[in-house]
Amino acid sequence: MNEQRENRRGIRVAVVFGGRNSEHAVSIMGAGSVIKALNESGYDVIPIGITTDGRWVLASENQSYEIEGTKLPEVEHTGAELALPSGGSELVVLEHGKFPELRDVDVVFPLLHGPFGEDGTIQGLLEMAGMRYIGSGVLASAVGMDKAYMKALLKHAGLPIGEYVVVRDRDWRRDRARVLKEAQELGWPVFVKPARAGSSQGISKANDLDELERAVEFARRHDPKVLVEAAIVGREVECAVLSQLDDEPPKASLPGEILVHGDHEFFDFEAKYYPEQMSLRVPADIPDEAAERVRELAVRAFEALGCEGLARVDFFYRPDGSLILNEINTLPGFTSLSVAPQLWAASGLSYPELLDHLIKLALTRPVGLR
Repeated sequence: MNEQRENRRGIRVAVVFGGRNSEHAVSIMGAGSVIKALNESGYDVIPIGITTDGRWVLASENQSYEIEGTKLPEVEHTGAELALPSGGSELVVLEHGKFPELRDVDVVFPLLHGPFGEDGTIQGLLEMAGMRYIGSGVLASAVGMDKAYMKALLKHAGLPIGEYVVVRDRDWRRDRARVLKEAQELGWPVFVKPARAGSSQGISKANDLDELERAVEFARRHDPKVLVEAAIVGREVECAVLSQLDDEPPKASLPGEILVHGDHEFFDFEAKYYPEQMSLRVPADIPDEAAERVRELAVRAFEALGCEGLARVDFFYRPDGSLILNEINTLPGFTSLSVAPQLWAASGLSYPELLDHLIKLALTRPVGLR
């Protein structure tokens, strides 16, 4: 173990978290777990927070990374502000003379969820700056964030997806009656969600036209582009996919089944992130043939979008034994208790080992077109 720590010593990992969207707190919680594990493994870690108004700051020692009661964590504004120059791997501190050791970052771990982070924006920034980073590139991140384009691409690749209607901002404002009619043809109930958000933010269930209209307005608080999906009867099964070194094909984890406790109608934000609201059964209690099919489809989805690093692919296992691919998440939740790390732990890859693997992938991946 000491030899492994020495091999990691000197590798500088900038963990970027927070961001300008409704998943700000989720990102911070994942960052807390990652920072702790990387420090324990001997990496040189730079914690960088992005405030809700978009400022990059060196995280203070007092930064909270956990939910405290019902209070969600938030990036504090007290740290020194940072800038990312083009054409190099250095971070610049805007307060003259402080933290000169921030030079020469080896790898950036962009632990950002949702718009202005997970959607290809920070990936493009890092590409422009010539900095290596963990996870998918610009295109896969952008397509994976936008559920409308994601589903179109997955359908084109021959993967089984559910029926849906895209509600664009202009159509909703100019021709609402037509939009409602198209969505109604999916049958009741339907699920309404922002096209470019995650962590079940802005999602609601609608059983009639009045509820549908309210649900679309609710989703539009997060994103002017909205998805209406036909309800699918089935159990929620998830599978993680991981790129491999030396040009080996990506591998899929054991599938796991989400078990939601309490009075939640679906896997909403509280069920995902508040204590004792959900559990994960790994392996999922489905036939072996279905489990292998989940793993096969998960890898196909990963490659269809051109993903890199890690992704989580979500399915519905229906009573007749068929599978529907719900979505792919190119930057899933990353606490040690999040679904993707748990799936890999059950598949024989511990949380620290998973982080090691992702860092090695980033260090060996060329910057730029590939």
